[in-house]
Amino acid sequence: MTVDSSPRETSAAPAQRMPQRRRKAPRGRRSLYVLLTAGAVVSLFPLYWLVVMASNTTSDIYKSPPTFVPGSHLLENVAKVFTRIDFGGSLLNTLIVACSVTALVLFLDSLAAFAFAKFQFPLRNLLFGITLVTFMLPMQLAIIPQFITMTNLGWVGHLQALIVPAAANAFGIFWLRQYISGAVPDELIDAAALDGAGFFRQYVMVCLPMIRPGLGFLGIYTFIGSWNDYMWPLTVLTDPHHITLQVALAQLNTAFGQDYSMVMAGALLAVIPLLAVFLLGARQFIGNIAQGALK
Repeated sequence: MTVDSSPRETSAAPAQRMPQRRRKAPRGRRSLYVLLTAGAVVSLFPLYWLVVMASNTTSDIYKSPPTFVPGSHLLENVAKVFTRIDFGGSLLNTLIVACSVTALVLFLDSLAAFAFAKFQFPLRNLLFGITLVTFMLPMQLAIIPQFITMTNLGWVGHLQALIVPAAANAFGIFWLRQYISGAVPDELIDAAALDGAGFFRQYVMVCLPMIRPGLGFLGIYTFIGSWNDYMWPLTVLTDPHHITLQVALAQLNTAFGQDYSMVMAGALLAVIPLLAVFLLGARQFIGNIAQGALK
């Protein structure tokens, strides 16, 4: 009896521990969900507060205690924005600049990153180090040289003065170079070379399909940065018909008094395209990650 009972006792001990472990796992998940929900609420509150201020009047904004409920003046404030600035024209200019810059950055940065990551050529490390140094320099240092260059080219006041200088950046090259180094095996590059594929065909057929998540992140990052750029467009765009959205929104706060509800309505209109791009890009970004994991 003692011989037969000992295995039952030893086998019963783990069985008694299993329900305890299963009970602890949901608690951990619930705590994680609570933390994620709290983080989402904190992150979304500025957007909600923007809606509240854009839908109330300026006098309502100054009330104490402040109101946290959206008002009924949103359409009125939006109408003021469209009557006082050329919102449609500046929105189109910003779309042209942001889309052009994003497309050029994705192409040129990925091409340079592919060369830095997978090929040996003279002065490769030196050139990559110089690229990193330019990434560390403040953007304000380049304003005067860029403005002189744009003046010599006759581009001051035109949109190409915003697109061409931002066509490639050091951050994108560094990010994609690190991503390609880990995501694209050297064996695939060697196999493509043995099949007779040149550099550009290896880039298109082998590299690009494997780095879509990295391109998705860089595209979202570049589009948002170009959309929100204010200092350089304010400096180089002298033609009122070519100003971007951020410069036009700044005129609401300086040329028409302190009508903060109108300014917030304009800011809300400017945020909507960014939210759409972020949601579409994030969906593609996550989908590509999942697809790569399944493969």
